[in-house]
Amino acid sequence: MSRLRLALATLVACVAAAALALLIAAGHRDGTDSAARTRAGEFAGALRPPGIPPQDFSLEDQDGERVSLADHRGEVVVLTFLYSTCEDTCPLTAQQIRGALDQLGHDVPALAVSVDPANDTPRRAQRFLLQQKLTRRMRFLLGSRAELEPIWKAYGIRPQGEGFEHSAYVLLIDRRGRQRIGFPVDQLTPEGLAHDIRMLEAEAA
Repeated sequence: MSRLRLALATLVACVAAAALALLIAAGHRDGTDSAARTRAGEFAGALRPPGIPPQDFSLEDQDGERVSLADHRGEVVVLTFLYSTCEDTCPLTAQQIRGALDQLGHDVPALAVSVDPANDTPRRAQRFLLQQKLTRRMRFLLGSRAELEPIWKAYGIRPQGEGFEHSAYVLLIDRRGRQRIGFPVDQLTPEGLAHDIRMLEAEAA
């Protein structure tokens, strides 16, 4: 029975990830690249569908401190999904986020949710943040598979698995806790991310 539940959960996550990919792709079908949209005063990333309610969660970070998304109401939040032993996509994602924070000139809450609970330990998460020079600038959120699966599902994320890679996205959560902007990592730039954070910060809370 546990294998059946795991298979069903994996299937649901895959379908949700595919739906997210289609929605993000749809946001870029006009043929306009993110730099052009930025120059036009538009969001560089893809707009998320309106009406998605806040998807709150609460997890412990790499230092054992409790982090709740609801605690950041009134702030723009950078949310991504990483694993600590990744050697390519995750370090790139972290560096793009660090570059965006540098360009902003101030930090905003940056949360990375684990997609590999079996291997993401507090020590490995701390080491990852240290290597990416994001200690005290990003919080790496950890948990059991049972704790993380509802979050993956809520955000359309496929976790890391044997033979396939996790969904590589960066999302921006607005001041009201809503998913507003999505960036596939292959379309993410520090300039675009910083631009969209500024636009969301300029909105009324």
